[in-house]
Amino acid sequence: MKIANILWKGNPVPVLVEGDRFYPFEGGWEEVLKLEKHPLRASIRALPIDNSEEIKWLPVVPKPSKIIAIGLNYMDHIDESRGERPKNPIIFAKYPNSLIGHKDFITWDKGITKKVDYEAELVVVIGRKAKNVSIREAPSFVLGYSCANDVSARDLQFGDGQWVRGKSLDTFCPIGPFLVTKDEIPDPHDLSIKSVLNGKVMQDSSTSHMIFGVWDLVSFLSRHMTLLPGDLILTGTPSGVGAFRDPPVYLKDGDEVMVSIEKVGDLINYCKESVG
Repeated sequence: MKIANILWKGNPVPVLVEGDRFYPFEGGWEEVLKLEKHPLRASIRALPIDNSEEIKWLPVVPKPSKIIAIGLNYMDHIDESRGERPKNPIIFAKYPNSLIGHKDFITWDKGITKKVDYEAELVVVIGRKAKNVSIREAPSFVLGYSCANDVSARDLQFGDGQWVRGKSLDTFCPIGPFLVTKDEIPDPHDLSIKSVLNGKVMQDSSTSHMIFGVWDLVSFLSRHMTLLPGDLILTGTPSGVGAFRDPPVYLKDGDEVMVSIEKVGDLINYCKESVG
């Protein structure tokens, strides 16, 4: 099933998506987290919302306790950045202030950064509390999947020598438009993943090229920190990012950038830069 989070009549509402109709969950986000325990239709209002209505898309997970991102998880991206294959997953954080939804604006101040880059990533959404989970057990702790753009201020990222500031500016973590539950994607390791900038394909790969797969990541992370329902894991990006092109390609005012992942959806965002 596909789930979205929208602003409707001034209130955030999680909805089941069927074609062009949205069916609100009676119990809000807490009801979404109970999907594996309760019949779906018991929690859905009979009256749907028409997709043609004036709707604002919100981040598909409203308040994750953690946004955990994985660096250098595709060998082709390691090669283009002249890095080394990691022995363990490289972990960094993006903060909740960076979250925005589908069709929202990625914004930045040119006085802070002039090198804003895109990164298409598959997102894992945790469904229940996970601690010391084995690789075999890991699938049962996943609620579903979404698309993310791990927007990165490269001048801050490379200048700081660590990644948090350059990855966590306001609006730098678009996610959505859907949370697709795991029953629709039993194997997340063979999905086409692309980024498209103003209609031009910039990244074109497959999640089969991840070094550390989804189950490995859930297990590894759960050994070091407790994963909670709604936590997000951004699983890394393939080659084709703007910083390592010749010449480099950075996002600019007026751009449209899309992250497209097979069976998951198309996340579209617009770019707006400011001064001061």
